[in-house]
Amino acid sequence: MTRFIGALLIALAACVALNAQAVVNINTASKDELIALPGIGPAKAQAILDYRKLNGPFKSVDDLKNVKGIGAKRLEKLRPEISVAPAGQAKVAAATPAKADGKTGAKSDVKDGKPPK
Repeated sequence: MTRFIGALLIALAACVALNAQAVVNINTASKDELIALPGIGPAKAQAILDYRKLNGPFKSVDDLKNVKGIGAKRLEKLRPEISVAPAGQAKVAAATPAKADGKTGAKSDVKDGKPPK
C-alpha cells in the first residue's frame, strides 16, 4: 500500500510539473527558448527570429506557418506550447476614442490637414 501511495504521489507531481511548463511567447522568445520547443532546432529557431525581425511581431500563432519549414502538422504540435501574448493577458478590442465633446466616432475631425478650431 505504501508503494502505491508513493507511486501515486510521484505521478501526481509529474502531472503538476508538466502543467506548470511555461508557454513560450514567440514574439519575445530567445533562440534558446525556441530551441526548447518540440521539433524546433537551431536552424528553425533562427528562421523564426529572422521572420520576426523582417515582419514584426506575430499577430497570431497561425502566422508561424509563414516561417519556412513550419507546416500545419508542426504548428499543431507546437500550438499548446506557444503564444503571441503573455499568459493571462486577454485580447481586448480597441475602443473608439472619445472626442473632446465626449462623443465617439470613427470619422476624423481633421480636414485639409488642419484640426478644427
